[in-house]
Amino acid sequence: MTVSEPHNTNNPVLEYRFPARANELCQTRTVVRTALTNSGCCSATVEDVVLAIDEACQNIIRHAYCGETDEEIVLNIEQDGETLVISLRDYASEVSADCMKSRDLGDIRPGGLGCHFIQEVMDEVSLSRPPEGSGNVLRMIKQMH
Repeated sequence: MTVSEPHNTNNPVLEYRFPARANELCQTRTVVRTALTNSGCCSATVEDVVLAIDEACQNIIRHAYCGETDEEIVLNIEQDGETLVISLRDYASEVSADCMKSRDLGDIRPGGLGCHFIQEVMDEVSLSRPPEGSGNVLRMIKQMH
């Protein structure tokens, strides 16, 4: 895992790289929570973003990488005024944006609500291909309150 300053024109909050393994997610939540708190986000925004990142990382591990791997997930968080821009990049095979659709909440069964949680707490969510190389980029926008 690597924590460093991102290189961009917005206010960098965090660049964090870690292997796509479930046991990395506790540390990831801690790193994100600390970075957002230190950047002045209110606790409600911090917890929404931590939830969305955690759910997205679980989906990347399960669905993009098809299980735990030493392949990397790259997390970037930037602040543009009162807007947080979060991106998660993997190096897995292309995933269809249709995978980001929530299932019907009336379909009561365990699991499968990660996309619903992400879409509920974030203001915008999009999935795309990276400009170069393989993988997927999940971009999430959150207005700071």
